[in-house]
Amino acid sequence: MNFLANLLNVSRLRRTLLVLVVVGLISPVYADTPLRMVLNWSYQGPQAWFFLAQERGYFAEEGLDLTIDQGSGSGAAVGSVASGTYDVGFGDINALINYASNHPNDAPVGVYMIYTRPPFTIAVTTDSDIHEPADLEGKTIAGPANDGALRLFPAFASITDIDTDSIEVMNIEPRLREQMLNRGQVDAVFGFVNTVRFNAMLAGIDPDERLRFIRYGDYGMDLYSNALIVSRQLVDENPDAVRGLVRAINRAVADVLADPEIGMDAVMAQEPLINREVETARLAATIEDEMNHPELAEVGLGNIDQNRMREAIDIVVSAYGLEHTPELETVFNTDFLPPEEERIYSLYE
Repeated sequence: MNFLANLLNVSRLRRTLLVLVVVGLISPVYADTPLRMVLNWSYQGPQAWFFLAQERGYFAEEGLDLTIDQGSGSGAAVGSVASGTYDVGFGDINALINYASNHPNDAPVGVYMIYTRPPFTIAVTTDSDIHEPADLEGKTIAGPANDGALRLFPAFASITDIDTDSIEVMNIEPRLREQMLNRGQVDAVFGFVNTVRFNAMLAGIDPDERLRFIRYGDYGMDLYSNALIVSRQLVDENPDAVRGLVRAINRAVADVLADPEIGMDAVMAQEPLINREVETARLAATIEDEMNHPELAEVGLGNIDQNRMREAIDIVVSAYGLEHTPELETVFNTDFLPPEEERIYSLYE
């Protein structure tokens, strides 16, 4: 009898709750908003804030159920978001400028700038006769097809006035890049400075002894680089999700800056097989080299200097010979940034 009574009571409770939901006296519980994010590359130290935000429940607090996948290049992330395969990406803003010029109505948009200094480089060996851009003429340069430096090479060549017709550009697998350069199978390679440097370390190559870098930024290409980008559809249909996403990542960046080791713990939990020592050094170098532009003290991390961004847009449009110059708001939208007092204005206390 007790069992039957309890069963009847449970049934009555369920019916009562259903009635209350229908008449609006209590609110039904909705599932978190599912989002898919693609990274710039395979799992590495400089992605620590994404994994820490997930581990600490920052995304969940914002009502987001975020799935994070590794990527195949900063430029590829732009196309992956534009196609609708992903809602969010960590990708190269310059590739986005290029895409927005050709597809202004469906291009993703940047909402939180992370790499404020240009990391793009061409690496050569220290015994090479290549010391400046003009020395690249007649040489073979290799890189992954979606590498940001390779994609921006036409712009770099235009600014430095080198003859690209005499240069052979070879597409290679990312895992082969540093070894092929070290063995002399190619004359130079494209990449991000810290990607090449620390991948060389992982391959047993001393980058300080063996490598030399021709940095795009040293030749007038003061470009931004990787930003958090989101689909136009997400901006239009769920701006609160975009705002919460940015807020969660901003919190996690602050946490990692305060204690990089907790960020590395989150990365190692995601990918236990990576070399923690090397990835910790890669994270530190990324913070120092790629995120630490002087403008940070004025605009704060996540934001942009609008004049500098307009100049960057002009550089990319001119170098690629693009017919349409995207509006700044098409490339980057500042509406989703956290309040000024919550953002980061110095990477070091």
